[in-house]
Amino acid sequence: MGTMSNAHDSSYKLLFSHPEMVRDLLIGFVPGDWSQLAQFDTLERVNASYVSDSDKQRHDDMVWRLKVGPHWVWVYLLLEFQSQPDEWMALSDA
Repeated sequence: MGTMSNAHDSSYKLLFSHPEMVRDLLIGFVPGDWSQLAQFDTLERVNASYVSDSDKQRHDDMVWRLKVGPHWVWVYLLLEFQSQPDEWMALSDA
């Protein structure tokens, strides 16, 4: 990846490091009545660095958790800046 892609990735990571932005993203893009049970004041970012069984480090972009009813729900945000379309990218009819 080039410097431009890294700059955009960093900008998106900074943008979605704010709980208010994650809340708005979830409400705007995850359908269902779950959001009425969500306790958005519990939304917190958690450690997203892992080491696999083969000792390879893995750094996900962002992991959050929040309470929905009595349960903790984990939210994984994987953000990637794309400089061109990817025919294998999942599409939504939203």
